[in-house]
Amino acid sequence: YHNCLFYLTGKRLAPKEKLDIPVLFVPDTMKMYEILMVIHVMRENGENWPYEDSATLDKDLQRRVTVAENGGIQGILWIYPVHGIPEAPLQKLVPDVIRCQARQRVERRVEVLLTGVDPAENATPVTRNSAMVNTNKPANIQEIVQVANGFPATMEFLYELQYQSNEIKSQLEAFVGMHLIEREWDTESRIVTLIFNVVFTPNKPMRNEATLIVQCTTGGIWKFPMLFIATEPEVDDVINIEAVGLNKESVVGFKLTSQTR
Repeated sequence: YHNCLFYLTGKRLAPKEKLDIPVLFVPDTMKMYEILMVIHVMRENGENWPYEDSATLDKDLQRRVTVAENGGIQGILWIYPVHGIPEAPLQKLVPDVIRCQARQRVERRVEVLLTGVDPAENATPVTRNSAMVNTNKPANIQEIVQVANGFPATMEFLYELQYQSNEIKSQLEAFVGMHLIEREWDTESRIVTLIFNVVFTPNKPMRNEATLIVQCTTGGIWKFPMLFIATEPEVDDVINIEAVGLNKESVVGFKLTSQTR
């Protein structure tokens, strides 16, 4: 809008000018914080925007404008919900290594510790859509597990395995399975222990990294590095070719079966 004055910060906006609003987030606990950022814009000359039927504004529009006594629109509101989700520092410098020979199967338990969990009953639950902060990275596992046996009723965990690129995802996604099987809650230290069962069934040699992302629905994200290594497979068979004589060809036949189409 032309000739608008941004009263929230005393910012005067020229026509088509962009407005940058810095947001500083300094959480002191591992829980989600919610605010509404409201921008109120009015004309610099104090005049109203004309609106013929201001008395019949629908409820949704009424929340986004301020109406003057003469029926015109005095100000326009932009309301932006902001969710602040704390992220713990990287919990481990050395990744959990899952090693398996190609065309074999390995099953391992991986234990992770979530520090600083806030079990507040009035904490704002985190929805599935807002759980993972880095949406550019692909994810292959995503589950919500409600915790019982002494845990607060509002405490649930969302977890997924994220990869550094789509290429790594394509190499690992079909060969890695992860499920939460055990959880423990220490009320004094506020440390939650999660134990995952990881199944790795590679079909060829590889060495790829991944990150286990865990989020509590009361807020907070924890990251744990993982490394998947598939070594060379066993030899399928030994082919012996008997020579029939010098400078003469010997031929042996064998069958190869493709495991894909």
